Amino acid sequence: QLQASGGGLVQAGGSLRLSCAASGRTFSSYVTGWFRQAPGKEREFVAAIIWSAESSTYYAESVKGRFTISKDNAKNTVYLQMNSLKPEDTAVYYCAATRGSDLYSTARRYDYWGQGTLVTVSS
Repeated sequence: QLQASGGGLVQAGGSLRLSCAASGRTFSSYVTGWFRQAPGKEREFVAAIIWSAESSTYYAESVKGRFTISKDNAKNTVYLQMNSLKPEDTAVYYCAATRGSDLYSTARRYDYWGQGTLVTVSS
């Protein structure tokens, strides 16, 4: 089970950190990703991280340089640090996980999903 948290209301240019905690399983040998879905739009990929020593990461072009995905092995938690937020970042953010060793950016590749956390960026 994945539990996403950390969403909220922030002004443009501000920052938020989302968390995705896993219970009942560990993230080892998993790929964890963040997706988002804005009203009236399809779910889109944001970032992914491989739960390995190298912690390889991959980002959507729209967030590269502003968002950082990271992990805490001891807490079995993945984070998404979001800086320089823009109104177009407003969406429900979902964390997802699947077994694998590639940085999947397609939602259908992920087997486990959190409940989503709302991020609202005001202009």
